Amino acid sequence: MKCTNKNKKQTQNSYDAARRRKALRKRRRRQQQIVTVLVILILCLTAIGIAYLIHSGSKKDYVIDYETKNYNKSLYKGDTFAKDLCVTSNNVSLEGYADDDSLGAAGLFDIKNNTVLYADNIHTQLYPASTTKVMTAYVALKYGNLDDIVTISENAVNLDADAQVCGFEAGDQVSMYDLMNGLLLYSGNDAALAIAEHVGGSVEAFVQKMNEEAKALGATNTNFVNPHGLHDPQQYTTAYDLYLMFNACSKNPTFIDIISQKSYSATITSADGDQWTTEWIPTNYYSAGEATPPEGVNVLGGKTGTTDEAGSCVILYNQDMESNPYISVIMGADTKTILYDDMTALLAVGVGTKSSKN
Repeated sequence: MKCTNKNKKQTQNSYDAARRRKALRKRRRRQQQIVTVLVILILCLTAIGIAYLIHSGSKKDYVIDYETKNYNKSLYKGDTFAKDLCVTSNNVSLEGYADDDSLGAAGLFDIKNNTVLYADNIHTQLYPASTTKVMTAYVALKYGNLDDIVTISENAVNLDADAQVCGFEAGDQVSMYDLMNGLLLYSGNDAALAIAEHVGGSVEAFVQKMNEEAKALGATNTNFVNPHGLHDPQQYTTAYDLYLMFNACSKNPTFIDIISQKSYSATITSADGDQWTTEWIPTNYYSAGEATPPEGVNVLGGKTGTTDEAGSCVILYNQDMESNPYISVIMGADTKTILYDDMTALLAVGVGTKSSKN
């Protein structure tokens, strides 16, 4: 009996041992399978990663090439666009200059150092009056030929009696260069219309080009409906946009030469062949000798604008004693006296004081 029980116990132990060995082999096979799967997965991921890097590497050159050709343009507002501009989204105070709350906007820009020295409401949309002619000049200089002879149309002289005009009559012939002087120095609305018709083919086409070029310069808060600035509720700009347009014009030496003159004599040939001359005096008070720039400041010239709705406006190109350039702008002054008093004070602190320190 004991022998039988012993044999049974041995048999049971042998059976249990066999089961354990079988389970152990099974676990080892499972572990090997898992390891194999992990190795295969790692190899697959590695292969995918290598393929992606190769693919992205070849794609990278294409992306850079595309961006260089298409995005690196004036509408791009990154470093390539703004690196040579004075930029601010906020008001900027200037020590020593007291804000005049009666003004629509005012700004002073250090062109050499790309610095906004003063800014008050420069992003507020305002009526531009004849400062519009800054953009008219920009388009005319870019797309026109100053040697062209232009015949004045009936439409160009069909203006209200109180409009500022150079005095042309329909059929008169005048050079584009003379027209540009009448536009920028004397602010002739008839000159603006004649330029627009000649360069654009029509006033409407020219104004469309003005808007396109303004947007390309970054003047995105501006809209033009005419080339002269006579009031229209849909024609507006900002002091900052005006700076952008004037700054672009100032890159052209012809523009600076014209606005720097104290007077200009134009020669006009009438429809019957007679020639006559007329002299145009600048409308900005500094160039006309009706206002005195502060010490240490040279006002080369600029562009004015005045309507009942816009108030009195002026944008100027200035230099300090070292001939460093500055652009100053005031819009929406109640009177011309206020306009030039505030401008003189702004230039005295922002430009004249700096000159005296150098």
